[in-house]
Amino acid sequence: MLSAQQLRGVLPAIPTPVNPDDTINADAARALMRYLLKQSVDGVVPLGGTGEYGALSRAERIRMAEITAEQAAGKIPVVAGVLDPGYHDAMQAGKDFAAAGVDGLLVLTPYYTNPTQAGIRDYFMRYADESPLPILIYEIPYRTRIAIAPEVLHELSKHERIIGMKACNTDMWHFLRTVAGVDESFAVLSGEDTLFPLHVAAGARGGIVVTATLLPTAWRQIYQLASEGKTQEALTLHRSLIPLMNMAFAETNPGPMKSVMDLIDVHAPAMLAPLVQAEAGLSARLRIELEKQLDLYERGL
Repeated sequence: MLSAQQLRGVLPAIPTPVNPDDTINADAARALMRYLLKQSVDGVVPLGGTGEYGALSRAERIRMAEITAEQAAGKIPVVAGVLDPGYHDAMQAGKDFAAAGVDGLLVLTPYYTNPTQAGIRDYFMRYADESPLPILIYEIPYRTRIAIAPEVLHELSKHERIIGMKACNTDMWHFLRTVAGVDESFAVLSGEDTLFPLHVAAGARGGIVVTATLLPTAWRQIYQLASEGKTQEALTLHRSLIPLMNMAFAETNPGPMKSVMDLIDVHAPAMLAPLVQAEAGLSARLRIELEKQLDLYERGL
């Protein structure tokens, strides 16, 4: 059973390779997992926003979970995103992914209904009670339009089956208050590439990092430095990735990233509606930057 102690380091949030007919490109998905395993990542998170969860059919979500778990083969944790807005669909997704072999679930704050803090608390408590797997809370208020109060997160962190969270709230004061009061058994993971070293310095045990799909070695070095208290060195290295991050997020993720993944031998640039492929000029600039970074970090190993 997945525990909070296993949630540390760098866990890439991975895109879903698809064919032009919106089905999973299994060969590309396996190639991506082989690349990440070779680079010694600490876990993977399929089927989040980067994985275009809402645009995939239910059957293809399950297929992606199966392929990811099969390739991981117990070597690293697989935490699958559950991004449904309603409780019953979210629970069914969790059961389907458990049957597919994943280790944990990343459950999104319920959105659109505008729940109160009490409603959010009850939602996660009920989900954890009924879930077939341990869960992580996925707080991303710039997508859901609702933040979880630090006091609510403190209470949820005491539930034995709520083992961590992906923190995508860019308010550092919110982050600091959250980390200050969560249970010791609870793993706070940064969900922001742009704030990752600061989050680790402030108490995150690692992060679910989008661009770690492309450059896992660089992100693992940043994590190592930050976790050892070498914050300035971590920030210096992180600063060198700012051009890549600016381009990777210049259009809705994962469009720019998918357009250059052939550089890591993952050939699946197709996007799922309503997202479209990245603008050609942006993709070309990102390709040049990624090639430079790969020369520095991956090909130099």
